[in-house]
Amino acid sequence: MISHQGDREAILGRVKEALREPAPLKHPAERSAGGEPTTAHFREWLPPVGAAIEERLDLFRKLSETLRSELIACASVREAAAEIASLASAGGWKTLALHQGELVDALLPLLPASLTILPLQSGYDKDQLEACDAGLTECDLLVAQTGSVCVTSKNSGGRVLSVLPPHHIVIARTGQLVTDLTEAYQSLAAKYRDGYPSMISFITGPSRTGDIERILVLGAHGPKRLTILLLP
Repeated sequence: MISHQGDREAILGRVKEALREPAPLKHPAERSAGGEPTTAHFREWLPPVGAAIEERLDLFRKLSETLRSELIACASVREAAAEIASLASAGGWKTLALHQGELVDALLPLLPASLTILPLQSGYDKDQLEACDAGLTECDLLVAQTGSVCVTSKNSGGRVLSVLPPHHIVIARTGQLVTDLTEAYQSLAAKYRDGYPSMISFITGPSRTGDIERILVLGAHGPKRLTILLLP
């Protein structure tokens, strides 16, 4: 019988042998004129994005459906508030945590009086925040090619509102929709320059896992619902 030490050495020997063979690459490494590595070839694995805003919006809408995000077009802030009121009524919400901003501040006076509002800027109790029914934030960008929402510490106050409450609501404008991640990072760099956010997160659908027998489970490590209220 092989000892545990013998088993360990045998396994490590196989790993060492395997590491001698370089991993196959789909594409040879390419570099830009300035010597930086490029990602041009890898973009072929992602869906193409049209140049027009209507094409980007159509792709974002399709990906949102695939990812099980809820994308709701709203003609005005008042209509967005009505959608939140409808969600609150259907879900029996009592508390809504939020991070204030231009759009969120416009929503506040229009929200149902029955909701207890927990503004993040006033400080918060972690247990109270985790027990609230939903979190409301703005975002920096929407990414058409991946169906992602980009939130940063500048507009969401950190990760808590997109992680702790079971329902994350994002309010955004169509003009925040960019083509892909490259444009997203370029936009962030141009917007913040020397005041870069301490946290940047790309949220692609509600939290999910398929680790257990490949069965998709929503809300495993964060919100089980993601609703995007899209204003003109």
